[in-house]
Amino acid sequence: MSNPTAAILVIGDEILSGRTREANAYHLASELTRVGIDLAEVRVVPDDHDVIVEALGALRERYTHVFTSGGIGPTHDDITADAVAAAFGVGIDVRADARALLEEALARRGATPTADQLRMARIPDGASLIVNGVSGAPGFTIGNVHVLAGVPSIFVAMLEALLPTLAAGVPVRSREVRFEVGEGRVATGLRQLVEEMPEVGFGSYPFSEGQLRGTNIVVRGTDEARLEDAVLRLEELRASLR
Repeated sequence: MSNPTAAILVIGDEILSGRTREANAYHLASELTRVGIDLAEVRVVPDDHDVIVEALGALRERYTHVFTSGGIGPTHDDITADAVAAAFGVGIDVRADARALLEEALARRGATPTADQLRMARIPDGASLIVNGVSGAPGFTIGNVHVLAGVPSIFVAMLEALLPTLAAGVPVRSREVRFEVGEGRVATGLRQLVEEMPEVGFGSYPFSEGQLRGTNIVVRGTDEARLEDAVLRLEELRASLR
């Protein structure tokens, strides 16, 4: 049986403008690989309600899981929760359990929520909450869509709470073989291995170190024995190119 699949929808004008460096897709990819969920697509969209709704509709039909990042804060451009509610055709409002979590977190800092902060307790009807151990304002899951914060530290905390609740697959392992020759010299032999070992993924990554031009070949798969076979074949190829 194949692994579950996933996409991440990164939401925010600040990502598209280059003002903010995106880090959450990188972290998500690593964590999903660890638990055996295959991240298949990363999509970045602006803070535009209709664009978010359209993207969610497409992604949630295509993949087992859709993760979103960004747009669930207290300001005018934090529109993700409303867009998710629209995508599912449900209502949205401040929910008592979400409000309680937010109030509890703020109380520990000697504060009470403002009207703007209460926007972060607005949850689409039928969604379940994702605990946020950093700031208190929860994320949520509705259907196969998991809505997480954009701030990296909060995204990491929410994902840590969420992942154990998801059905996972077989973790994907990887091995790397270093060739101290350019990609052009590796290409023919590598192409043959790719054809002979379709169950193993091969990636070719050139590098330079001073005057040296080399290539790292990464093999990925779920079968340890086949990965070891691929590494041995690559080492034989490397020896033949000396």
